[in-house]
Amino acid sequence: MVPKLITYDDAIGRFSWPEMVEALRAGHRGPRAEVADMFLGPADATLLSRAAFIAGVGYGVKSFTVLDRNAAHGIPTVQGAMLVFEPEHGRLEAIVESRLVTELKTAADSVLGALCLARPDSSELLVVGAGTVARSLVTAYLAVFPRLERVSIWARRTEQATALCRELDGGPVPVVAVADLAEAVARAHIVSSATMARAPILHGAWVAPGTHVDLIGAYKADMREADDALIAAGALFVDCRETAIDHIGELRIPIAAGVISADAVRGDLYDLVQGKAGRASGGEITVYKNGGGAHLDLMIARQLARGG
Repeated sequence: MVPKLITYDDAIGRFSWPEMVEALRAGHRGPRAEVADMFLGPADATLLSRAAFIAGVGYGVKSFTVLDRNAAHGIPTVQGAMLVFEPEHGRLEAIVESRLVTELKTAADSVLGALCLARPDSSELLVVGAGTVARSLVTAYLAVFPRLERVSIWARRTEQATALCRELDGGPVPVVAVADLAEAVARAHIVSSATMARAPILHGAWVAPGTHVDLIGAYKADMREADDALIAAGALFVDCRETAIDHIGELRIPIAAGVISADAVRGDLYDLVQGKAGRASGGEITVYKNGGGAHLDLMIARQLARGG
């Protein structure tokens, strides 16, 4: 078997957001994955290796470096690849550029969580952050949530939010930059946050009843986007218990401080997709931590390999 080489430039335009979301939904109807993560190096220059096995799907390992200093040299901050092995004989099936897998997986993960938890009548989306992930979130939400009537983007640098809005302008739904984060959070039905914040920028006091909050950015143990009030007051869900609860600061820090216990997490995507957990009422605030995981990467990469 000659493995497929799937690069970002070759594949990014050939797959739709609904297709990626459905790949994750289908994956969570099947057997629960075995997962393992490895983090090496200092906080600002880390190697992450994330591995998964899913019966009947196969094996996957995504290894990538995250070096903060690369931006100053014009080099991508994140670089790596995913290896996909078929389930029957363990043969290498595909090598996929990690940027492609991560971009598709991250937004599809959040959108699937929102489909399970956000109110069906949600019409206002706020994206916090204006980087690459934010761009994917806007396009993915618009592709899967046809009832959206307005998208707002907030960033610490207002000019960055404005530039992203210009790039995304021209569709049927207005995409506008906002300067007041508290006001924008209070107005939104869905808040999707993808920043590099190490201290909370979203406060529970701002969030209106019935809002769905989608937290993406805090992916390491020393990072947070939501304050204790939001984490404690919301109905808390994660994409994967095994990868999100013990390793990510968004949950690890408030658990260590006694603000919540690990039992506060009501369910993950397996529970949500299989109907074992979900929103309890229209006025409930739901909080979803998108922590990622190699099993999600594997579900997306297998879809890419089949479609390639």
